Amino acid sequence: MVQGRMENERLIITLEGEINSFNALQVEKEIHEIREAYPCSSIELDCERLKHASSAGLRIILRLIQQTDNTIITNVHPDMYEILDITGFTEITEVRKAYREFSVDGCEVIGQGANGKVYRIDPDTIVKVYLNPNALPEIHRERELARLAFVVGVPTAIPYDVVRISGGGYGSVFELLNAKSFAKLLIDGDRPLDDVAKMSVDLLKLIHSKVVRSDSLPDMKAVALDWAGFLKDHLPAEQYEKLHALIAAVPQDDHLMHGDYHIKNIEYQNGEYLLIDMDTLCHGHPIFEMSSMYNAYVGFGLVDPEELEKFMGLPVETCHIFWRKSLEYYLGTKDAAAIDAVEAKAGVVGLMRLMRREIRRGGLDREDGRRMIEAYRAGLVQLMSQVDSLTF
Repeated sequence: MVQGRMENERLIITLEGEINSFNALQVEKEIHEIREAYPCSSIELDCERLKHASSAGLRIILRLIQQTDNTIITNVHPDMYEILDITGFTEITEVRKAYREFSVDGCEVIGQGANGKVYRIDPDTIVKVYLNPNALPEIHRERELARLAFVVGVPTAIPYDVVRISGGGYGSVFELLNAKSFAKLLIDGDRPLDDVAKMSVDLLKLIHSKVVRSDSLPDMKAVALDWAGFLKDHLPAEQYEKLHALIAAVPQDDHLMHGDYHIKNIEYQNGEYLLIDMDTLCHGHPIFEMSSMYNAYVGFGLVDPEELEKFMGLPVETCHIFWRKSLEYYLGTKDAAAIDAVEAKAGVVGLMRLMRREIRRGGLDREDGRRMIEAYRAGLVQLMSQVDSLTF
C-alpha cells in the first residue's frame, strides 16, 4: 500500500489503493517507517496508484506536508485533484495532475526543432514530443516562454495540456484547428515561395521589434561566446582569436528572438501566423537569429544535402532560394552583394555552432564525424576571411 525510494535526493513515497478510516493508522505508520529509513526533507507523494482518499487519508497527507520542508503531490487523477483543490491543498503545496497517455504512432510529423518533433494527432490537435525523456522542466519552461511571447504581442500557440507519450517521454498538446506549417504550404503548393518568404519575414520582423527584460531570457551573445570558447582547441590560434573578437564586438541587444526560426516552426491558420517550438526563445542581435536560419536552410546540407531535404521536406535548391528570398525581404534590398555579405556573417556563427555540435556528439571518434567537422571548419575559415564584422 505504501512504498518508498530515493531519487535525485528526494524521497518518493508511493500510495496505492484506498486510504480510509479503516487503514489510515497503518498507512501513516508505514509512511513514518519509510521516512525513518530514508531521512530527507524533500518528499514527493506519488498518487498515480491511489484510487481514493477519505477525510482520514487527507489528514495523513496534511500532517506529512506540515512535518516536512518541501512536499509535492504528483500524478493526481482528476477526481482526486478536484478534492485536493476544494480542500485547499493546492494553496499550501504543489499538486501536479496525472498525465494522459498519447500515442504518436503513424501520426504526421509537421514540425521539428532542436529539442523535439511536432505531430498532428487529429485535424484540431497537435502534440510536441520532447527528445529528452525527462522533459517536464523543459515543458513548463517552454509554456512560460510562450506566455511571455504572447503577452508582448507575438502570435504563438500556448499548450493547454501535458501528456505522457506511449513508449516513454512527455509532450505538450496544442489546439491548432487544422493549421499547416509554412513548409507544408510550400510542399503542397498552396502558396508561391515568394509569398511564404514574405509572410515568414513579416513575422520575424514583428518578433525582432519586441524588447524584453535582459534577465528574462538567455542572452545569445553570451551563448555564442561560449560556443566560440569551446572551439579554442579545435581552430588555429589566429582563427580562434578572430572568431572570438567578431562575436565580442556584436552590440548588446535586448530585442526578442525565436532562436530556431524556420518554416517548420511557423503555422498558418485562417489567415493568421502562429509560432511554435518556443523553448529556444532568447534575446540578442539579429545576426544570431540569421545564423540559426542559415543552418536550417543551408548549413545542415553542407556535407550531405539529403540531410537537409529530410529535415525540411523540400529540395535543397528550394531551401537555398527561400533563404536568399528571406534575406532579400528582411534587408529590404535585391542587391546581391549586400545579401552575400549578411549570408557570410550568418554562416560564420552557424558553422561555428554546427562544428561544436558535431564535436560534442563524438564526431572526432568517427570517420564521418571527422569529415563533417573538417567541412564545417573549412567553411568557417573561408567565411571569416570575408568578414570584418558580424553586424549589419
